[in-house]
Amino acid sequence: MHDLARGVARFRRDVFPAKARLFARLAGRHAPEVLFVGCSDARVPPELITQGEPGDLFVVRTAGNIVPAYAPGADGVAASIEYAVGVLGVSEVVVCGHSYCGAMTALAEDRDLSGTPAVADWLRHADAARARVSAGATGADAVDAVGALVRANVHAQLANLTTHPCVAGALARGALTLRGWVFDIATGTVEELPAHGSAVESVPPRATRSA
Repeated sequence: MHDLARGVARFRRDVFPAKARLFARLAGRHAPEVLFVGCSDARVPPELITQGEPGDLFVVRTAGNIVPAYAPGADGVAASIEYAVGVLGVSEVVVCGHSYCGAMTALAEDRDLSGTPAVADWLRHADAARARVSAGATGADAVDAVGALVRANVHAQLANLTTHPCVAGALARGALTLRGWVFDIATGTVEELPAHGSAVESVPPRATRSA
């Protein structure tokens, strides 16, 4: 088990001194360029995958990298999106799904979630993805139901993003780009989903800025 106290001590001793000037600048400036919406899965660390520096990414992580469609009322995910887009002015939003996703596996295999009612309710935000896969899966997608659902879910959550007023406004002004990624845990590859469909093409991820 990772010892958190030792990790903090190592950070203070070995890591922070080398980046002290960066952190000093960040103390008075918060200007990330990218909002990264990823899964809460511990195997999918955004900063490690993108090799970004502190301050590069504004990160929202939820079970199944889900973004509920906009609705009035208190909502932590919506508030984070609104702050990143409307206040910080990020220029890109990435929704990143991943292989071996427990949330998508539970849906693809129709597992009994009665013992985790909050999880079951949350995953209903992926109903559009399930419907898409059920209606259109053929060939390899039909065999790899989890993989197909992971990809369809990224598209569904990107669609949900566009229902948020701040996102819709930024898109209309041409001030925001939306991207869908799928990270493969076993190989470390990142694939970008074309905006027009569910097929996947291999492309290098956008390089993050250096310190």
